Amino acid sequence: MIHSCRSTAPGQRGFPIAREGYPFILGSALVAVIVAVLGLYTLALFFLAVTSFVSFFFRDPERVVPEQPGVLVSPADGKVIEVRLSRPDDLADEKMLKISIFMSVFNVHVNRMPERGRITNVTYYPGKFFSANLDKASKNNERNAVSLEISGGRKLLVVQIAGLIARRIVCRVREGDHLGRGERFGLIRFGSRLEVYLPQETVPAVSIGDKVLAGSSVLGHLS
Repeated sequence: MIHSCRSTAPGQRGFPIAREGYPFILGSALVAVIVAVLGLYTLALFFLAVTSFVSFFFRDPERVVPEQPGVLVSPADGKVIEVRLSRPDDLADEKMLKISIFMSVFNVHVNRMPERGRITNVTYYPGKFFSANLDKASKNNERNAVSLEISGGRKLLVVQIAGLIARRIVCRVREGDHLGRGERFGLIRFGSRLEVYLPQETVPAVSIGDKVLAGSSVLGHLS
């Protein structure tokens, strides 16, 4: 079967970096130069390695987004750690299909929209910083919930959750914005978790333990 797809690439870029990473990259690179000038070459090599790692962490590769109707794509890179029906606290009145994705420091951390639609609400919750792979991180950690209205008036939620090391959630959208499937909307720095709540009638296409890529891996199909 041939599926219709499109690329998110606006053009060729050698090593695309999320703009939020530039201050970290430039800062560590500047320190590396300074200590090298001072003759502290071992320390300079250390900060050069830090610069390389930070550049790797904030990479923002282009993705090919499936275009077939009814497809819901992953909002994050990482490993699926939960697939079940669950009510998202005060964010919805009924149970939805919850899929949790754990992002290690080695995953791309740019987040993308599972489906095209209109942002109806963005809610930030202050909280703790437990390791993102723990169940209690889902309700106790700092998090940001984005509500999206999709075709047919249906609703889905994307919840960005900070982890043990991650201390900064970046959300670039606000209420009223219209986004396309696979479009970037934010990121979480240095290891974290992302949960997506899909309409209850969604047929899941992933299982616990699966590895997924933001914008290109299919999480489920709307029936």
